[in-house]
Amino acid sequence: MLAFEAPATGMAQSSEPVDQSNLDDSNQQAKDISPKSKPKIKKYPNALVWNNAETASIDFPESKFIGEYRKGSKTLQVTTTERRFYISVYEGGLPGDGWDGTSIAHDWFESDGIEDYLTGWTKVDRSAGVVGKKPPADAIVLFDGMNTEAWANAKIADGYMKAGAKTKQHFQDFQLYFEFLVPLKPELPISHPHRGNSGVFALGAYEIQIADTFGLDPDPKAWRDRPMLKPVDTWCGSVYGIRAAEINMCLPPLTWQSMEIEFKAARFKDGEKVTPAVISLLHNGVKVLDNVSLPRGTGGGPAGPRPEVAEGPILLQNHGNPNLFRNIWITPLRSPPQ
Repeated sequence: MLAFEAPATGMAQSSEPVDQSNLDDSNQQAKDISPKSKPKIKKYPNALVWNNAETASIDFPESKFIGEYRKGSKTLQVTTTERRFYISVYEGGLPGDGWDGTSIAHDWFESDGIEDYLTGWTKVDRSAGVVGKKPPADAIVLFDGMNTEAWANAKIADGYMKAGAKTKQHFQDFQLYFEFLVPLKPELPISHPHRGNSGVFALGAYEIQIADTFGLDPDPKAWRDRPMLKPVDTWCGSVYGIRAAEINMCLPPLTWQSMEIEFKAARFKDGEKVTPAVISLLHNGVKVLDNVSLPRGTGGGPAGPRPEVAEGPILLQNHGNPNLFRNIWITPLRSPPQ
């Protein structure tokens, strides 16, 4: 297990445009469980944001209640939004760790009532068990906390990679492992597109979404009294706008998480695609995408989907949030003879 220091960066202000592709390019699965009309997205140009748990605990003391809890056979996920607390209640265990798949109950609490509510519950931290994977001998270490030679536009903060870098080397088929931290933005609605919005692009064309969707429930019944601002196929762990994750494995903001992508690029002959790209994903150790065929590149808005390519770089998307990355390595996969 690799050991890492907590990030030392503190509170920042974010100013970010509304990403219309979060609303325009949903796949059928997301359409089935999303609102029928697109909700209006309010801008929060001066929203408070933290990417350091220690600083957040001082500036925003209520952050100490965000997290996962157990009591007997019941578990909770507690997150903060619009200065209130949103609680998701699971039977049997947490998502990916014992939850029996039954309907998730939900509740709201004001800040002055959350501490009493959580009395008798034990807070758990699953982060330590899902990070720290070491690269195999044949892996290419892309970022170890110091060396940025593999990257263009790399920016480092206290040993962590900021969003916005892309690899100089191009890849085709590979296994990619990385760890990431999503910031805390407590003022935004729970499904707002800009709660930690980022992503990792395979070949620069296919985005695995990163965002703070901790504690969110894809069941449409959970959204009867509020709009779903971010369609499910744009939640954390999804192939953006193409396929939703099979289970929401997002951990709380300000905790380190992991993703492991297995990717096989599309194949082309005479300029025409003959086989689609295929992707699988482990999010915090749980398979949330399994051999998903990709019909196109990801993206939306006026420009439309990104063009598909046979090879390309790994891109860490900068979408105006102070997301952090660490322990990034890739293993190119040998293609079988054609």
